[in-house]
Amino acid sequence: EAVNDQGNEEGLLSVAFHPNWPEKRELYCYYTAAKPRRSILSRFTVAADGMTADPASEEVLLTQPQPYSNHNGGTAVFGPDGYLYLSLGDGGAANDPHHYAQNMGTFLGKVLRIDVNKKGDNGAPYSVPADNPFVGKDGVKPEIWASGTRNIWRMSFDRKTGQLWAGDVGQNVWEEIDLIEKGGNYGWNAREGFHEFAGGKGTPPYIDPVVE
Repeated sequence: EAVNDQGNEEGLLSVAFHPNWPEKRELYCYYTAAKPRRSILSRFTVAADGMTADPASEEVLLTQPQPYSNHNGGTAVFGPDGYLYLSLGDGGAANDPHHYAQNMGTFLGKVLRIDVNKKGDNGAPYSVPADNPFVGKDGVKPEIWASGTRNIWRMSFDRKTGQLWAGDVGQNVWEEIDLIEKGGNYGWNAREGFHEFAGGKGTPPYIDPVVE
């Protein structure tokens, strides 16, 4: 697919090497595309020289339609457990007008966790880890690891503790740094940082930021 970087928050947003690199020469890319506007997570095979990835080797793992050009997230990063974590923004515009971040039937405004080493049901290019928090719950995407985020643009695993740190962009006043926990709801758009957000909706409990 061709990368679309027309908007100031679009483009090639994240690249992750397989944790067994270089034995497993796989590169994972998260980027935006157009017509229709969407976010894509793809796997590429890297050549034996370790320097070039063949565009023809692209395997699209996941596609998310995007209603607006902003708030695409995102970071693709492998955890100490070997699973791939992906942050997606709330879909864009302002104020999360469609309340996607609290809607568990969409990937928007979420952190996902998937197993890229196993095929899923019906030949899907990835599987969902059995210990994901919402597996088997009606109306909930089983890939979801955490919810209620606005636009996590960077995430990183602490090398000593294994904790997942995230930087989430605020709407009007408050930016926040979060520790992403299994099944956690971070409050957007009912809250911005520690503060109630006017016009927002959600169901507590929410996890507070580490700092705002």
